[in-house]
Amino acid sequence: MMKANISRRAFLKQTLTWSSAFVLGKPAFAKDENPAGSLRGRKPNVLVIVADDMGYSDAGCYGGEILTPTLDRLATNGIRFTQCYSTGRCWPSRTSLLTGYYPQQVRMDPPQGRLPAWTRVIPHYLKPLGYRCYHSGKWHLRGAPKAIADGGFDHSYVLHDHNRFFAPKQHELDDRKLPPVEDGTDFYVTTAIANHACDFLKEHADKHSRQPFYCYLAFTSPHFPLHALQKDIARYRDRYLEGWDVIRKRRWERLRRMGIVNCKLSPLEPDVIPSWNFSKDDLQAMIGPGEVDRAVSWKDLSEEQKAFQAVKMAIHAAMIDRMDREIGRVLDQIKAMGAFENTVVFFVSDNGASAEQIIRGDKHDPSTAPGSARSYLCLGPGWSSAANAPFRLHKSWVHEGGISSPLIVHWPAGLAARGELRHDPCHFIDIVPTVLDVAGAGNFSATWNGEAAPLLPGMSLAPAFVKDDVVAHEFIYFHHLQNRALRVGDWKLVAKGKDAPWELYDLKTDRCESEDLADQHPERVRQMSAQWQKYEDQFRRQAGPPPEKIKR
Repeated sequence: MMKANISRRAFLKQTLTWSSAFVLGKPAFAKDENPAGSLRGRKPNVLVIVADDMGYSDAGCYGGEILTPTLDRLATNGIRFTQCYSTGRCWPSRTSLLTGYYPQQVRMDPPQGRLPAWTRVIPHYLKPLGYRCYHSGKWHLRGAPKAIADGGFDHSYVLHDHNRFFAPKQHELDDRKLPPVEDGTDFYVTTAIANHACDFLKEHADKHSRQPFYCYLAFTSPHFPLHALQKDIARYRDRYLEGWDVIRKRRWERLRRMGIVNCKLSPLEPDVIPSWNFSKDDLQAMIGPGEVDRAVSWKDLSEEQKAFQAVKMAIHAAMIDRMDREIGRVLDQIKAMGAFENTVVFFVSDNGASAEQIIRGDKHDPSTAPGSARSYLCLGPGWSSAANAPFRLHKSWVHEGGISSPLIVHWPAGLAARGELRHDPCHFIDIVPTVLDVAGAGNFSATWNGEAAPLLPGMSLAPAFVKDDVVAHEFIYFHHLQNRALRVGDWKLVAKGKDAPWELYDLKTDRCESEDLADQHPERVRQMSAQWQKYEDQFRRQAGPPPEKIKR
């Protein structure tokens, strides 16, 4: 077991032990009939794909009814992790994916100025190994280098405008601002993100084919506003008229049959919504009488509300459908380069589906078609509960619905498993160590920019590429907006809100967090809460005070 406080020497020893199979072309992770011989000595390419606010059970390969054939093929020919965790929110999750640290260690939850000087992003580790690094999509990591001038990505398309899928006003290419996209043009953000990734990869094939690549493909779908192409919405127009109660139950049943979960279906929680949501009266005044502010039973809605809510979920599904198609185009480009066999693909979602109901950007025009550029709709807590089925709560909470992410790993040349599940609990902090492992990272420096860096808290998931139940964390920590949690083995301590009491669950039998055992195990609650506070204090000390608070 690699514990979080393991020494750097031990980390490197394990890294080299597992990575030797990749670098030397040994068959530890590849079938004998796999053409690994032609790849002998070649470092693998890496593609990390991130969805935004996609629920745990939205994809078909995780129990959903949304058409995701690209992701389903990756799952069928790779492995799926059933207990992968995000941080519960977009920017902290992307911080972990890019730096390998808990966001609290680098002043990113909450964001407090620039990252500590010792913080590296993934290109800083990979470029010395010969990698070219590319990024397309959302960034959300303040103060980190994006383009080559700062030692970051060789090419980077960054979308800063998260309120407009059809005509973004703020985006940039290689740190140079691009002009705003004009209204009415043939532009859709999800397609544009894939286009830039394909352009970078085409250039790589033309000019740098002897080097491995790392590509960070960071979509904003299906994050609000619910904007989708009308032809995509049409495919789902009537699919959700039966309501979120039926959809939640059906997804839960599929997940159980797949062997992904073994818990009860969590109940709806109509009293729990984000504190910053608009009120029911405001929502209905701005959007119309079809809007619903709570996750109540579907039978309690009016016919008008049912019809309107079904359209909203159709748009959410259309956004994921389109993202899946665009992922397929990027994979087709990699295949055209002859690089697909030796490309490790990771797919995750940055948090659970969102119960937020707010209006930003260009506001909302009730007279326009739902899903079009002049509309501004959010999924809301009813459908968010379905998207996160079978788990409790939503994005920003650290109950299972907010932090559980699909994790698909696919690698034809290095992964013998096909369609298998991995139940090892893991976290986004593990992605960077895993990438470094498969890339054959050696003895990288313990300092950066002249400052000592804390040990990476995560661990390589490469052992799980071979079999299940071989990766064991000493603990997994969570903290966002005073929502707190700690997982130790199968025990999870969790609280929603600053003054809320601790809840205790045995996730081995109760992943849906339905039976609070805190009163039955007060000593365990005391010990785990003290342990959570220990890591909280330790991580804040490592981050240091924000730059503006440092006395000069």
